[in-house]
Amino acid sequence: MSGPVVVFGSLNVDSTSYVAAFPAPGETILAHGFQVALGGKGSNQAVAAHVAGAEVELVARIGDDASGEFALATLERFGLPTGAVGRVADAPTGVAQITVADSGENTVIVTGGSNLALTPDVVDAERSRIAAAGLVLTQGELLVGTIERIAGVTSELGVRFVLNLAPPAPVAAEALVACDPLVLNEHEARAVGIGTDAPAGTSLDEWRELAASAAGTIARSIVVTLGAAGAVAADAEGSWTAPAPRVTAVDTTGAGD
Repeated sequence: MSGPVVVFGSLNVDSTSYVAAFPAPGETILAHGFQVALGGKGSNQAVAAHVAGAEVELVARIGDDASGEFALATLERFGLPTGAVGRVADAPTGVAQITVADSGENTVIVTGGSNLALTPDVVDAERSRIAAAGLVLTQGELLVGTIERIAGVTSELGVRFVLNLAPPAPVAAEALVACDPLVLNEHEARAVGIGTDAPAGTSLDEWRELAASAAGTIARSIVVTLGAAGAVAADAEGSWTAPAPRVTAVDTTGAGD
């Protein structure tokens, strides 16, 4: 791959409380731990790609607030360039309120804030950056119109576009077909028409066949992640399965990013 990975990212500051078990509606409980950290699916993608050795450019928006300063400082500490991270005067930096139970499960509430300023016009303004990219990567925490504009511009410029459609968003079919790959979990796959009738417990090999039938029609290539079962992938040349290693879950926050 020549050129950087350009991530159009949601960027949030995560506040995480650690509890023995989730509270019932109306119940107040005490947490046994708390932390504040950089989050957002887009910044998670950018940091992961950077740690894996890729050259990364992150296009994102933060508020003119303390959370924004924290986010910038954290990106810089990771060694990521921040020249395309713009400030928004009239919106707070995006936040996620996370609760993690001792089981490793989590609940997450995301407030988009400044991420909503990453509009289709921003994509048009970054056209030269997209043209120089090795691939462009994004996810479902952006405005649907922005995702669709990224798909359109990358197609026009012949740049590979990778979309992790999490959380699920009603992205137009003509945008999805540009994805190479379109990355989905089991529920997101059903939302775009892959495995709609597949019952719970559908095997890895069966999901491989479902992905293969969708490759080249719903998207150029498909990856379906299936949690502890592993993942499947398919493109015009073939399909693959990747069983997952067995681990003890400690905190699943961001595991799908």
